[in-house]
Amino acid sequence: MILCQRLYNGMLEERKGAYTKAGKTISAYDQMKSLPEVKEALPEYLGVNAQVLQDVAKRLEKSFKGFFSRVKSGQKAGYPRFRSRDRYNSFTYPQPSQNSVTADGKHIYLPKIGNVRLKLHRPFAGKIKTLAVKREGTEWYAVLTCEMPRGEPLAQTSSSVGIDVGTTWFFVTSDGEYCKNHRLFQSSSKKLRVAQRSLARKPKKHSNRRKKARERVAKLYRKTARQRLQLHHEEARKLITKHDLICHEDLNVKGLAQGNLSKQIHDVGWGQFFQILSSKAEWAGKRVIAVDPRFTSQRCRVCGHTKRGNRASQAHFKCLSCGHTENADVNAAKNILAQGLRFVAQRISTETACHEKPRPLGLG
Repeated sequence: MILCQRLYNGMLEERKGAYTKAGKTISAYDQMKSLPEVKEALPEYLGVNAQVLQDVAKRLEKSFKGFFSRVKSGQKAGYPRFRSRDRYNSFTYPQPSQNSVTADGKHIYLPKIGNVRLKLHRPFAGKIKTLAVKREGTEWYAVLTCEMPRGEPLAQTSSSVGIDVGTTWFFVTSDGEYCKNHRLFQSSSKKLRVAQRSLARKPKKHSNRRKKARERVAKLYRKTARQRLQLHHEEARKLITKHDLICHEDLNVKGLAQGNLSKQIHDVGWGQFFQILSSKAEWAGKRVIAVDPRFTSQRCRVCGHTKRGNRASQAHFKCLSCGHTENADVNAAKNILAQGLRFVAQRISTETACHEKPRPLGLG
């Protein structure tokens, strides 16, 4: 890991120097061709698999491609940075052996390293395409990327649903189902507060005590993130199994997370949930549509009257025009579903694309 980190920084320095001094652009292919010279000058690299070293050059190339694409699109560019030991946490074998994992699932073979004990938490299937070794704090993981034939789509249910996400409830469906918001970060905040105060009382940056305190904080964050990820997978699976069409709001989660409810929005993780939902829908042959979120919580689903005063409170909706009363989140979810169904009805193509985005109402 340390040798890969040093090579990454050296390649980045080479690219910066070549462009600054001579206006020359060095490609990943040029740097891969020079790897034999690196091994000759630095014998310690002879103990690293050649394809792992080549992948370092490809990783740096990917960073530069992302940088130039952001510059071209006018976004905040973020020039590739040098990586410290703490910020370089993985290396990859692009073409591993199909027998990398032993038959009993207790060891994995890493070229130039040897057999390493492994705790296989679940069996894998298909052809192994890449093998990555990843470090998370003091824990090490082997990540296998496998190519599998496309599975059979799930059985059709002829059911459609709209979901309204929030911070009081994780989401509420148009069928009147409520998914609890577990507030995972909030539940772990007491332990996290104690761990962070302990870290703050250790000012020596490179001391072992500070290192251990920092790892305790990181471990709490990792646990919360994993709990949230598992919850998102479980809830997405339930929705995909029960419904053929799922409609949700096309929210600007990043923008919303900069407001007063930033902590609650980061805790609930809408962006990750929508991404997982779309991925599972594509695999299962189902459909997810992101609709325009404007006025979905203020529009009466019965008469269509739209006014801020219709939402009497956070949980109560009462139309000022027709008098229709309902739970505010259920009313919003039904508006989201109706908007998604209109989009489906107007669409000529019958392909099942994921995370489709209809144009806002009233816009061309």
